[in-house]
Amino acid sequence: MTDSLLALDGWALILGASSGFGEAAAVTLAKAGLNIAGVHLDRRAGLAHVEEIKAAVEATGRETAFFNINAADEKKRDACLDELRERVGDSHVRVLLHSLAFGTLRPYVSGDPDEKVITKANMDMTLDVMAHSLLYWTQGLLARDMMREHGRIFAMTSAGSQSVWHGYGAVSAAKSALEAHIRQLAIELAPRRITANAIMAGVTDTPALRKIPGSDAMIQTALRKNPYDRLTAPQDVADALVALSTPSVHWLNGNTLLVDGGEMVGG
Repeated sequence: MTDSLLALDGWALILGASSGFGEAAAVTLAKAGLNIAGVHLDRRAGLAHVEEIKAAVEATGRETAFFNINAADEKKRDACLDELRERVGDSHVRVLLHSLAFGTLRPYVSGDPDEKVITKANMDMTLDVMAHSLLYWTQGLLARDMMREHGRIFAMTSAGSQSVWHGYGAVSAAKSALEAHIRQLAIELAPRRITANAIMAGVTDTPALRKIPGSDAMIQTALRKNPYDRLTAPQDVADALVALSTPSVHWLNGNTLLVDGGEMVGG
């Protein structure tokens, strides 16, 4: 998937670059020719793995710029973009990938007095991080003239935007809002020849999935439905992102694209 016919140039900015889809995308997009700017939020224990990701990217001959910040913090976002603007120089950000998975998993209501339910602060934080931050990072890139023609914006959504799982309500609302932001950006950015699409991966065994109550049952259902008899892997999504980032794929815009091996339509 990363041969010379798919060679890319410029930078990829990955929000949520230290695990799961973001990690796989960082290395795979680097192999396709992109320098990698990664935004992540990790404590000291997770920073060693971030260094491994950076090393894997740099082994391809590409540059890295990683920022350990809260992607929803306005001041830190602006500082990150200003620093990245200096690093990018006369180049550009070809790909923006939103793969942030940080939200509150609580039911809306409960008959159990000991079970915590969602609060306004929980809901606001989840929507801000997992949905609205896409818009603000996009605005920041455009204000600095860092994303131009052939730019690609991708946002990782999930079937949870359309389904109900226990405790997933706030995240489901965020995924629905994220898809709405993608549709709006697709229309508003089309005159600039920048596309925006949401990626709905199949069930993937990532750290984010394991935090969802009932994730084991979700995995078993996906294995039953997927005609490939396996779960989606982060690499499957990363390979698709490379192909979708090429200039020839310019007429796909405003979609929610299934990258699941046929899981959604499986029996």
